[in-house]
This record gives sequence, structure tokens and C-alpha cells, in this order.
Amino acid sequence: MDCLSRLTESVARCQTNTVRRQTGALGLCAIERDGLRGVCGIFAEMVETIPVTGQEERRARRGGVSARIIAAGIVIGFCYLASSVVVTLLLAILLAYFLDPLVVWLELFRLPRVLASLVVMLAAMALLFALGSALVTRVDQFGADWPQYRAPLRTVMIDIERRMNLLESRVKEITPGPPEAHVITVSESHPVRDALLRQLGSLYTAVFAAAFVPFLVFFMLVAKRKIWHQTMELFPVTHRTPVKIALAEVSNMLRSYVVGSALVGLILVVASWVFLWAIGMKFPFLAGLVSGLLNLVPYLGMVLAWLPPMIIALKQFHSVGPFLGICGVLALFHLLAANYLLPAFVGRRVHLNAVSVTVALLFWGWLWGALGLLLAIPITGTIKVICDHVKGWEPVGKWLGA
Repeated sequence: MDCLSRLTESVARCQTNTVRRQTGALGLCAIERDGLRGVCGIFAEMVETIPVTGQEERRARRGGVSARIIAAGIVIGFCYLASSVVVTLLLAILLAYFLDPLVVWLELFRLPRVLASLVVMLAAMALLFALGSALVTRVDQFGADWPQYRAPLRTVMIDIERRMNLLESRVKEITPGPPEAHVITVSESHPVRDALLRQLGSLYTAVFAAAFVPFLVFFMLVAKRKIWHQTMELFPVTHRTPVKIALAEVSNMLRSYVVGSALVGLILVVASWVFLWAIGMKFPFLAGLVSGLLNLVPYLGMVLAWLPPMIIALKQFHSVGPFLGICGVLALFHLLAANYLLPAFVGRRVHLNAVSVTVALLFWGWLWGALGLLLAIPITGTIKVICDHVKGWEPVGKWLGA
């Protein structure tokens, strides 16, 4: 009996240990299973969260792009509707940057800034008045001789019209079409009145600018330091250092562009004047002044500079040689200015590529006309400097200067 009881107890112990082992194994499996489910659940939550975050980022980017496009449209619309005000302010800013070195130079002689600004403004206005008086005198002389130039111009226009009609008739012979009914309309022509009405907007802008620009320039010169400090106070303290660097770079760029363009324009005017005087052309100062200033227009200036001397030369020269010589020399002046003078005086500060300059001339010329062509490069250069210092806009600055 003792042996049988011991054997029974041994079997019972073995069964108990087996049950415990199985129970432990099942517990471990359950724990492992629960842990795996937890890990899978976390991974599934991460997988579900990632697309939502990406969609939110894409929506935020789209919203930012849309907001920027809308803001750009509002700014362009404002520049178009308030063109007289915006152009006047920009011209005043450019002239203030041009005259500020003279004011600083006078301050070295212990002159107060107000008095130095007043002296510089009076000297600039006197110089402009003297140049305007000389230009008006030459224009009056040219107007008195205009009937003598009208006949050659009419001959040229008649010849061009005859050639165009001949070309049109040849084209009609190649592609005949149904006969067209000839309708004759008689209308009263008022070319002078029509021209005045077309130029009324430009005249208003010019008068508006001429009335306000001197006062704006004077006040900007007097309050330069105060305006600088007040502008810095518009930004938080943490952002003032990068803003200061950007504004300093804009100031150097504008001053370099204005002063360099003025020096190059003076050189071109003097060179054109001397050349036209040397070949014996009438009104050399008037033609040289207009031709030299038109030569400053990028790309188009080379062709525009030909027009004033070519019109005056129609009366004096009757062969092709002098006209070719005038075009060649003026084109040479333009190429020298564009490739050597402007890079030497302006290119160190204004880093714009040919594509951005061309697009800027097209856009601002379309928006503001002749004044837009004058302001296109400084506006684009300022935009480039701002993009270089604003986070997220660096690619735009690199594209403008690439």
C-alpha cells in the first residue's frame, strides 16, 4: 500500500507540474500576443497618422501659395490704380539716395543737415532749370526748322507705304480671294486733339510728380536718420539685426545704381554730343542729349538712340554711308556702356540676370510706361535683396540673380 500511495503521489505531482508548465506557457503566449497586438496597434496608429499629417502640410502649402498670389495681385492692382502716387514716391526715394552723399559731404563743413539739404535741393533745381532752358531753346530752333525735315520724312513714309502696298498686292496674287467691297468713309480728323487726349494721363502724372517730388526729397534728406530709426522700431527686437542688414544692402544697391547710371548717362551724352558735332550735324546737343539718355535703356536703347540723329540727318545727308556710320558709332557706345561702364559702376551691387531684367522691363514698362522702364531695375534689385534675406524666399532671389 505504501508503494502504491507513493506512486500515486508521484503521478499527481507530475500532472500538477505539467499543468503549471502549460499554464505558464499559455500565459507567456498570451502576454506575447498582447504585446504584439499593442505594437501592431501603435504601428497602425502611426501609419494612419502619417497621411493625415502630409495632407495637412500640403493643404498649408497650397494655402500659403494662394495667399501669396492673392497678395501679389492686390499689390499689382494698387500699383496700377495709384500709379501717380507710387511713381512719385519711388522717384523721390531714388533722388534722395542720389543727393544724400552731397548732403553728407556738406555736413563735414559743420553745416546743419537742414541747411545742407536746402542748399543741395536749390543747387539741383537750378541745374535742372538751366538744362531745361537750354533744351527748350534747342527744341524751339528745331521746331522752326521742322518744315524742312517734314519733306524728307514724308518722302520716306511714302516710299515705305508704296513698298508695303506692292508686297500686299503680290501676296493677293498668290492667294486670290473673293472681291471685297470697297467702302469709303469720310471722317473729320483731329490729330493734335487726339494726341493731347492720349497723353493727358501721362501729363497729369508728370505734373503731379513735378509738384510733389522736390518737397518729398527735401523732407527725406532732412529726416533721414529719424526715418531710419523709426523704420527699425517697426520690427521686433529679435528681427532688427537681419532687417538692418537687408536695409543697408538695399540702400547701397540703390545709391550705387542711381549714381552709376547718372555717371554713365553723362558719359554717353557727352560722347554722343561730341560725335554728332564732329560730323557736322545740326542740333548736336539736342540729338546727343536724347540719344545718350535713350542709350541707358537696356537692350532697346541701342535702337532707340538711333532715332533722334537719324531724323535730323535726313535733311543733311543723301547717301547711305553717313547713316550707317551714325548707327554703328551709337551702337558701339551702347555696347561699351552695357558691357564695361555699367558693370564697373553698378554691377557690383545690382546682381540681376538678363532674363529677370528683360521680364522686369516688360512688366513695369507695361504697367507705368516710360517711367516703368526707368524704375524697373531698381525695383527688381530691391525685390531680390528682400528675397535673399527672407526665409522661404531665397530661391526667388537666387533665380533673379542666377
